[in-house]
Parts: sequence; C-alpha cells; structure tokens
Amino acid sequence: MTGGKGRLLSDTLAAARAEGRSALIAYLPAGFPTVDGGIAAIKAVFEGGADVVEVGLPHSDPVLDGPVIQTADDIALRGGVKIADVMRTVREAYEATGKPVLVMTYWNPIDRYGVERFTAELADAGGAGCILPDLPVQESALWREHAEKHGLATVFVVAPSSKDARLAEITAAGSGFVYAASLMGVTGTRASVGAQAQDLVQRTRATTELPVCVGLGVSNAAQAAEVAGFADGVIVGSAFVKRMLDAPDEAAGLDAVRTLAGELAQGVRGA
Repeated sequence: MTGGKGRLLSDTLAAARAEGRSALIAYLPAGFPTVDGGIAAIKAVFEGGADVVEVGLPHSDPVLDGPVIQTADDIALRGGVKIADVMRTVREAYEATGKPVLVMTYWNPIDRYGVERFTAELADAGGAGCILPDLPVQESALWREHAEKHGLATVFVVAPSSKDARLAEITAAGSGFVYAASLMGVTGTRASVGAQAQDLVQRTRATTELPVCVGLGVSNAAQAAEVAGFADGVIVGSAFVKRMLDAPDEAAGLDAVRTLAGELAQGVRGA
C-alpha cells in the first residue's frame, strides 16, 4: 500500500504506539439516525478522542452484527441511505478532522456497485480503506488490486477459530491493521472480553508486523484498558450505537457518544 489515505491510517496507529498506548477505533453506521446526524456523530466521537472511525455501510443481512447495530442499520435503510451517502459521510468526516476514516462493509454491496467505482470514489472522498468481514482472502485479488492502486488499506478479520496457517494467509494479504474478533459470535457489548482475545492477538502477531486491533465486546473504559494492555487498537461499535439509540434526542445522543469516546480514550491510555 503506497500513498493515499491508507498511509494516514498506518501513521496514526504508529503514532499511538509511539505514545505507548493503543489506538481507539470507533464504529458508527452511515445514515443513522439520519445522514446528517450520522456525520455529526462521527465528528463527536473524534472530538471525544477517537483516533480512527469505521463508517458502517448499512446492510439488510449483517451477519457479523448483533441486534444493536442491526437496529441502527434498519433505521438507516428505512431512511433510504445509499452508497453515495456513505461516501459523503466519509468525505465530511475526513475533511472536518483530517483523521483516518474507514468503511466497514460486506462484500455484496461493493460487488454490485463495482469494485473500481467503489475504490475510486472512496479514495476521492478521503477514505483510508475498508474492513471486509465476509470477503475470503482467496477471492480478494480484484479488490486488493484496485485498493492498492488508490492507496486504500484492506483490513481482514481474524477469529479465535482461525488456525495459525490461516492467520498467516490472511495477514499476508491485508494492510493497515488486522481486525481480531475477540470471540466467536456477533457484535455487541459484553460483561467480559475474555482471554480468547489475548491469545488471538499473540498468535496473529506471530504472523505479521501489522498492528492487531481487537473488536467485539468492548463497551467501557475498564474493558478498553484491559484490551489496550495487549492490543494495538481497541475497536468499539455497539456501545456507541446504543448511546445514540437510548438518547431522547439527537443532541443528547451526540453528547453521549462524545462523552463515551472521552472515557474510552482515557481507558486506552491506562487512565
């Protein structure tokens, strides 16, 4: 990966490491609660202390996502969100903050939209890359060709069930960072992140120099601090979405996600 905003992602993660801490990576879906509201929420989590934001591309069958994110996706889809709105979200979030903004999406929408078109538009919008949870590495050559051309990172997901040889295959094909799913299952907040995550990070690091960032289950500062003790980045999604869902109005939702980002930012710093 050369040039493009994928380099910004790598530099941001390296800067966090140089500070002796993990990066805070937040997830929010585009179009939730509205397109404008979603953009405002992303700006709010950056203001609160997030280093990187993943913009979810809402999907009707989100196999990795639990009920909280499914609810937000449904709201966005019923609101008529389109890929153009996702690109606008990336553009406005990046232009307002200068910080790395990724898209997290299932493969089907990209396949239907066109790989060359999607990667070109994402790069033009200032996007840093994509997280592709359901694209098999062995079927990813076309995507990686176009992503590389536009300087976009390609982030693959590894799971506790991944064997060591499979981890090596996945990490060799990826760039930016490796998304380590802390446990088998779907996204959502949990009481404990579990020892599986630490073991997965150790096994993944044995195969790559890429940063390894942990997601699925982190919802508060204490959990963020725990994961930051062994991972290069802490990924939080459902907890942000739940704050938005539970808020009585949009302004309260923005305050809630900004506050949570601040608490988690202190957590990844061991505070």
